[in-house]
Amino acid sequence: MAKRNLRKEKQKARREKAQISAMLKGKLDISRSGMGFVIVENLEEDIMVRPDDFNRALHGDTVRVKITGTKGKRQRGVVVDIIKRKQTEFAGRIQLNKNFAFFISDSEKPMPDMFVPFSNLKKAKDGDRVIAKILSWEKRDKRPIAEIVAILTEEEESNIAMKEILLQYGFSLSFPEEALKEAEKISDHISQKEIEKRKDVRDVLTFTIDPVDAKDFDDAISFQILKNGNYEIGVHIADVSHYLEIDSELDKAAFDKATSVYLPDRVSPMLPEHISNVLCSLRPKEDKLTFSTIFQLTPSGEIKEYWLGKTIIHSNHRFTYEEVQEIIETKEGLFKKEILILNKIAQEMRRQRIERGAINFSSQEVKFKLDEKGKPIGVMIKESKEAHQLIEEFMLLANRSVAEHLSKVKINAKQIPVPFRIHDNPDKEKLLPFVSFANKYGYKFDTSSPKAISISFNQMLRTINGKPEQHVLEQLGIRTMAKAKYTSENVGHYGLGFEHYCHFTSPIRRYPDVMVHRILEQTINKGFCVDKKMEEKCKHCSERERSAMEAERAGNKYKQVEYMQNFIGEEFEGIISGVSSFGFWVETVEHKCEGLVSIISLSEVDDFRHVVSDYCLTGMRTGRSFRMGDKIWIKVVSANLSKRQMDYEWVITSGLKVVKTEKVKSKKK
Repeated sequence: MAKRNLRKEKQKARREKAQISAMLKGKLDISRSGMGFVIVENLEEDIMVRPDDFNRALHGDTVRVKITGTKGKRQRGVVVDIIKRKQTEFAGRIQLNKNFAFFISDSEKPMPDMFVPFSNLKKAKDGDRVIAKILSWEKRDKRPIAEIVAILTEEEESNIAMKEILLQYGFSLSFPEEALKEAEKISDHISQKEIEKRKDVRDVLTFTIDPVDAKDFDDAISFQILKNGNYEIGVHIADVSHYLEIDSELDKAAFDKATSVYLPDRVSPMLPEHISNVLCSLRPKEDKLTFSTIFQLTPSGEIKEYWLGKTIIHSNHRFTYEEVQEIIETKEGLFKKEILILNKIAQEMRRQRIERGAINFSSQEVKFKLDEKGKPIGVMIKESKEAHQLIEEFMLLANRSVAEHLSKVKINAKQIPVPFRIHDNPDKEKLLPFVSFANKYGYKFDTSSPKAISISFNQMLRTINGKPEQHVLEQLGIRTMAKAKYTSENVGHYGLGFEHYCHFTSPIRRYPDVMVHRILEQTINKGFCVDKKMEEKCKHCSERERSAMEAERAGNKYKQVEYMQNFIGEEFEGIISGVSSFGFWVETVEHKCEGLVSIISLSEVDDFRHVVSDYCLTGMRTGRSFRMGDKIWIKVVSANLSKRQMDYEWVITSGLKVVKTEKVKSKKK
């Protein structure tokens, strides 16, 4: 009897395994109409799912779907399991009745109202805007059961909007209670026993260089001149993994977020503030635990040897980028000798890197100047200067060196799984339209090999600097590139020109860096344990990174719209930054704020058609074209905060005089 039961159980387990293998894993995308589509990797067509077949899944959830049939070329299916929810907290309003309360979400995507027991209201009243968290949703329940975690006040409109953006992209507004309790218990005391395990470099000159408003200092640089005339330069990184116990609640919370999110007025940190801003932050005049790469370099920047391992440091000074840039330019200031030597070596490393094939796209960072309430009152444009490049080059050196070291470690003749940061070679099919477009401006491309492509890119980027076409060619060039991601399958980093690359230098704000620290420590201690879920973790971190980037873009867009509300009806010079069949986008020169000029607003001027190969709209009667990179004048006609979008209208310029289009004139009548 026992054997028969065991056999039945095994048969049942095999059937269940076969059923699961017949199902597909993907992300549920719910359209505004309510229809669902499960996006499965490497599947050409998404799987259609009717609303009745969501099985309690919500937009963005990772689900397991079972195929039930086909409709045309598209397969149809039902959701049979929710693997992971994209978000569990939502912004919306409370609706109170006599005996019960409901939460109604503000989401543009269709989703059910949530039942909120009176005991979970947390003093919320009828009509209040709140944040609600799903507690449970059993099969027998038509609606999820939720609790109110925050009440949002109308006077905090901008604050509410930033919170909603974080929730929209799956980032919780708080850490789990258990994770916070674990963080609070971590001692900031460094024992003598721990110090003895590490290389002590506290007596070596060490400093940090960060943005003026930074609070978490991931990295520090140390410098000393050796007796043989070479330089010893250390790159010291906060030893987050020392405080983050594997599979603890704190570790799970950090992995779930996988990254900090930087919105215009706040940071949503990957780790609780006590860890990111206190325990692990390499603050000046404090002993700190670090993981380091220490290099011996010749005065010409040649690496003679390097050392990897755990250290204890004592930062002598905290520099801002602006302070270091002033020292570089004036050759005066604190530690000027050391900074000027470091800068010389960094510039030489940068030159060699570009010579080897790294692509040198210029970068500008637009930041808003905010008042005490978070309202944007100005725009600041930050460019990459030598002070930024100094830190960048030494961080690249550390990341590359760690990746090269780990790539050589093998177990049973196989390379150990490492979360490499890869950037694939350009796709020739995607590149060809850009090559054709660049050729119209006189720039020739050699596409015979990836190295030849990078050389062509750098030649073009040097030549276009300061020319009218610079903006459009840089933006289009970036768009032709593959997206960088994390994976254990190393193919190198094309954009940087590195055969091996990983992220090691920012463990306070990126989880892959924590993973690399742990792997490196295991290899140093000769006690490596293969992580069979490495690729799955890499994929999760890449997805979280993309979500964070989308959240950051949404936050910046909100502040753009909020700022441009002050200029409704005013006219500005702008640059066409994108073109589609329904209009073109213009970024104002003065504010770097982007809005749409709808093709409808141009209909009385001409009948415009989208010419994809030329990235332009062309008038069928007049031949007037609007091409990416063109400078034009626009009028700000609307700024919709709830939709985070701006509408512009084109105005014709005649010398310094601005003449309204016929569309605008007719409005005045």
